[in-house]
Amino acid sequence: MLYGWHPVVQALGNEARGLHRLLATENAAARLEAEFGGALRITPELVRPSEIGRLLGPDAVHQGLYLEAEPLPAPGLDDLPADALLLALDQITDPHNVGAIVRTAAAFGVAGIVTTARHAPGATGVLAKSASGGLEHVPFVTVRNLAEALIALGERGFTRVGLDSDAPESLDALTIARPLVIVLGAEGKGLRERTRNCCDVLARIPFSGAIRSLNVSNAAAITLYALGRVKS
Repeated sequence: MLYGWHPVVQALGNEARGLHRLLATENAAARLEAEFGGALRITPELVRPSEIGRLLGPDAVHQGLYLEAEPLPAPGLDDLPADALLLALDQITDPHNVGAIVRTAAAFGVAGIVTTARHAPGATGVLAKSASGGLEHVPFVTVRNLAEALIALGERGFTRVGLDSDAPESLDALTIARPLVIVLGAEGKGLRERTRNCCDVLARIPFSGAIRSLNVSNAAAITLYALGRVKS
């Protein structure tokens, strides 16, 4: 269930995404026609904004678009490129935060986001809206156990960098090549002990101001900027 301009437009342009039903207001349908030159993969049903609002609730900013679609195919760890840049999320459950991380990951060319089936949000409309279309470009790799997945990635040659505000190593002092997986923990709890033990290095963002912590999605953006440009 996707809604909002960017999530729906990106899904409509993704051939891997199966489509079932598209609702659009008159104005949104006209924008879609201009965006795609009339060549939509599915014909929209014209509705009033209130009809979409009834489906989503009063707080959803749908911008006149609502799409029912198939989930995207999910790759396994072995399907990821040998020189990949990955993110791993350790029990980050807020769909707004995860959506913002997905958006940033798409901007930095992340090949996949490793997460667990439990203690993680599903690819819901809220997450997709926060990802602003990024969900179509960065696949989720769902694993049963994050620590075991990190061990498997390490055996494949991935350097595992855990973000930790108390780490002695500064992020800007690292010299690391791909393949690389950046491990992010939940706000407040941080990385779990076993997750920390599966990392090759723990690093912190070198803050210089009075506030010494950030929202996890902002921390992800800074870390991807710092480490995401490294090559294999």
